[in-house]
Amino acid sequence: MRILLIEDDPDLGPAIARALRAEQCAVDLFANGIDGGHAGATEAYDAAVLDLGLPAVDGVTVLREWRAAGRDLPVLILTAREAWSDKVAGFKAGADDYLVKPFRIEELLMRLRALVRRAAGHAASRLDCGPLAFEVQTGQFELDGLPLRLTALEWRVLSALMLRREAVIERLDLLEKVYEGDADTDSNSLEVIVGRLRKKIGAHLIETVRGRGYRLTAGGA
Repeated sequence: MRILLIEDDPDLGPAIARALRAEQCAVDLFANGIDGGHAGATEAYDAAVLDLGLPAVDGVTVLREWRAAGRDLPVLILTAREAWSDKVAGFKAGADDYLVKPFRIEELLMRLRALVRRAAGHAASRLDCGPLAFEVQTGQFELDGLPLRLTALEWRVLSALMLRREAVIERLDLLEKVYEGDADTDSNSLEVIVGRLRKKIGAHLIETVRGRGYRLTAGGA
């Protein structure tokens, strides 16, 4: 998952980013609504964590601008404001979920995974594709019933393919979901990751669609 995190607290923001990265996520962190809002309007993310009390431009305004522009990425509001009126304002602006500070990072991660799963059109938390299984809420992969060990980059690619299994995902879309905004990437790096995944799960499960991208499929099993 690639997560957009907009949080101005100089301690909390980096702490959340570190925790999410420890769970294999790619994270772009911004400390104000102007830069973060621009990133959300122009970059590809699986979900956004958005603080309401931001400098320059507040979170509600950022969210309203995204929705007015047709941006439909799942958004979790993160704020110290507990008043019901603040929650209503967030949901009216287009929020998908709401978490009040202080919170447990485990709950934040579970809520984000649920948002990403539902946005991909999956009601169940467990996804299957041939011998491969993915428990979205825990982030665990299994192959033939046994835990599958993956690097962070491998996990991001495979989870993106699994959430849209049997559909072709463009190379650029995969690159955008795998790397953080300041990373130096190219299509060759993606091919290396896909090659490693094929060795771990079976080459027949990941199909190359020439000129487009990749598809995770059980059809060749």
